[in-house]
Amino acid sequence: MSVRRKPPAIGAKAPFPGFIEPALATSFEKVPSGERWVHEIKFDGYRVQVHLANEAVNVYTRRGNDWTKRFRKIADDAWHIAAGSAIIDGEVVVPAKDGTTDFSVLQNELKGKSTKVVLVAFDLLYLNGYDLRKLPLTERKAHLKRLVDSTDIQYSESFEIDGPKMYAHACKVGLEGVVSKVRDSTYHSGRGN
Repeated sequence: MSVRRKPPAIGAKAPFPGFIEPALATSFEKVPSGERWVHEIKFDGYRVQVHLANEAVNVYTRRGNDWTKRFRKIADDAWHIAAGSAIIDGEVVVPAKDGTTDFSVLQNELKGKSTKVVLVAFDLLYLNGYDLRKLPLTERKAHLKRLVDSTDIQYSESFEIDGPKMYAHACKVGLEGVVSKVRDSTYHSGRGN
């Protein structure tokens, strides 16, 4: 068993918080535009929180249920993250060749021993003894990208383009939708705008 190496400290020093209630998006008719917004692809899968702590990896559903056994491949993929402790917010999906995701395909995959599931990581809440939730989104995502870069975990890019153009493109290629976030927002649990 290898020992994890720890990157430099960031955020506010804090004990490992355990499960964190996820931030949930609110559905709107119109995609926002302007420079304060970044946009991400909305995936059709299971929302999860991956915890690395005490040389173990656990995968929790958005309600806090431990689904590590069900998402064994995700836990195995997360084991390769170079961190002593971390909490990653993401979505478990089964990607198609065209990049789309389909929840029914994911459900069928989970009935057997799943080998096609992938974690798409979109936020980093905690790292090596530091709570990152008060850092701006763009900073958390920069740390997340470096953290998952050399693993089988996929990083969810933020696109800095006009929201309606992003939405039109998502519709054209058959994606689930768009999630728009304020670029310098902190992480707030619960339903938000």
